[in-house]
Amino acid sequence: PKEFGRIASQTAKQVLIQRIREVEKETLYEEFKKKEGEIVSGIVQKVEPKQVIFDLGRTIGTLPKSEQIPNEFYRAGQRLKAYVLKVEKTSKGPEIILSRSYPKFVSKLFELEVPEIQSKQVEIKSIAREPGSRTKIAVFSKVEGIDPIGACVGQRGVRVQAVISELGGEKIDIIEYSCLLYTSDAADEGLGVDLG
Repeated sequence: PKEFGRIASQTAKQVLIQRIREVEKETLYEEFKKKEGEIVSGIVQKVEPKQVIFDLGRTIGTLPKSEQIPNEFYRAGQRLKAYVLKVEKTSKGPEIILSRSYPKFVSKLFELEVPEIQSKQVEIKSIAREPGSRTKIAVFSKVEGIDPIGACVGQRGVRVQAVISELGGEKIDIIEYSCLLYTSDAADEGLGVDLG
């Protein structure tokens, strides 16, 4: 309209841009809230003393020092997987907290590598983990005739090697689940996560 002056049109433009940004923030929050407890792939953007910043495509995620694997080195441009620990709303948009030390990160990596876990024929019942050092997982077959350990190891160890490689060489012991397992020393030390 002719009555719209330069200042009025500038104000209208700013209001529209502000509203679009708010909708984008809300959309990103909803998208990543659904990914809580899942694995995302990202590129290391910046390494800071207390955190590592990951480029996740449309937004960034932070990997705090407490959620990093001890003695793991990060460099800009490196592509890594991480577990989405939590997503929180902030005035600047969603804050995505990532983890590479959380025990369920290992179970999700196995889920990506082992079709029998994806199809629920094999189940990871429990995990005990010392990040950067070793992990023990207890697996159980729901289908007769499927070896749960063999399914997780894969032909010539290809499946377990893919997980070990993502974890930077962390040792992984795979054992068959038994009701007596959860009374192990690792579980008593508070390292165990019961996934059953």
